[in-house]
Amino acid sequence: MANTTSAKKATRKIARRTAVNKARRSRVRTFVRQVEEAIASGDAAAAAAALKAAQPELMRAATKGVLHSNTASRKVSRLANRVKALSA
Repeated sequence: MANTTSAKKATRKIARRTAVNKARRSRVRTFVRQVEEAIASGDAAAAAAALKAAQPELMRAATKGVLHSNTASRKVSRLANRVKALSA
């Protein structure tokens, strides 16, 4: 248990950060899931639109430190390849 004032404040800050990061991670997963579902349905137009919406979310998560930048780039790249294969 935190005893000092600064430690108590740090605990509060960590709790707030955790909540924000959790929400952001959840949002990213939702966008990625929408791309996955569009790919599974075989709708190339919907998949492309979903990817276009998901890409900024992934990059924003990387900027904010929720995801590593390479991880976000890798996810975008793999999704883009799958969407491209769908349209071809």
